[in-house]
Amino acid sequence: MSHGPRSGLSAVSAALLAMSRHLEVRDVLKTIVASARELLDAKYAALGVPDDHGGFAQFVVDGVSDEQWRAIGPLPRQHGILAAMLHEAKTQRLADVRKDPRFEGWPSAHPEMSDFLGLPVRDGEEVLGALFLADKQCPRPDGGCGFTEDDEELLSILAQHAAIALTNARLYERSRELTIAEERSRLAHELHDAVSQKLFSLRLTAQAASALVDRDPRRAKSELQQVAALAAEAADELRAAVVELRPAALDEDGLVATLRTQVQVLDRAHSARVTFESRGVRALPAAQEEAVLRVAQEALHNALRHSGGARVEVVLDRRGSGAVLRVTDDGEGFDPEAVRSAGRHLGLVSMRDRAGGVGGRLTVESAPGRGTTIEMEVPGG
Repeated sequence: MSHGPRSGLSAVSAALLAMSRHLEVRDVLKTIVASARELLDAKYAALGVPDDHGGFAQFVVDGVSDEQWRAIGPLPRQHGILAAMLHEAKTQRLADVRKDPRFEGWPSAHPEMSDFLGLPVRDGEEVLGALFLADKQCPRPDGGCGFTEDDEELLSILAQHAAIALTNARLYERSRELTIAEERSRLAHELHDAVSQKLFSLRLTAQAASALVDRDPRRAKSELQQVAALAAEAADELRAAVVELRPAALDEDGLVATLRTQVQVLDRAHSARVTFESRGVRALPAAQEEAVLRVAQEALHNALRHSGGARVEVVLDRRGSGAVLRVTDDGEGFDPEAVRSAGRHLGLVSMRDRAGGVGGRLTVESAPGRGTTIEMEVPGG
């Protein structure tokens, strides 16, 4: 490599560490592509994960702007050189990809590319993807490729580690899916119990009101007011469950957008004013983002169901490389020590567990008549 063995080894080490730092598949793909492009000094890099229908389930690029990528259009199909990388167990190193007989052209907005280096990313016999680089940023020999045999070897090493990182990310996502399924099952069970109890009480109260209409109208009116209150509580239970069961969409939208959307839903669903503000927060590791989201949901649930407040504020601030979440209400408040000694937790134990599980901390400030603030701080990546 042009910078010598020491800096070359350092660059490889940095690339491998970067790949192992992420757990989400999309993050791993982006890191692999960016690391490969930087390591081999290429103008363009891409990695495609095939689907079962002749296309790509995911296709990540580096070196192409978002505007260019949108102009290029739909994801490519598995044909030409891409198909060769997916179905043949050898590296493709070409002086000019456009002159290869397998080349089938590209969309008009696609950047022009010449020298090309690509290979499959494999886990045993399974092909996980096709990784390629284009346009080595160096003087090219006459009629030759800017990519060298050393580049081939380096990309092959990177691809082997990429396969490990990608496999680990897939396993992590599957485990998360199982966890989410368990969470949804738990929530569904809680929803069934809570709403069933409310509806049972509603039915009995309505029957009592019906029996009292003729002989005691005043008591009947009181019972009907209780019917209205029980119906409102049942509706609140349903709204809260729908919001919590809603897919978080963290992968697609990120923490800030997901929190903003959920706050907007709750603001429309409840009489209390619910607001959200974010200041300078950067993307966090997936585990931290999920923990922050779940704590925010639990804190909002408590504030809207139990505080009796007219206003709930959610603020997400940057703190160093991490973030701090604050959920504040102007409600009745409570004595945290009294709640703890009485065995009532209001979800505080689970919130503390979620914070501690990602290296963060959770604090609760509350007093009777003074509202409540739940604060959660998490480190960055």
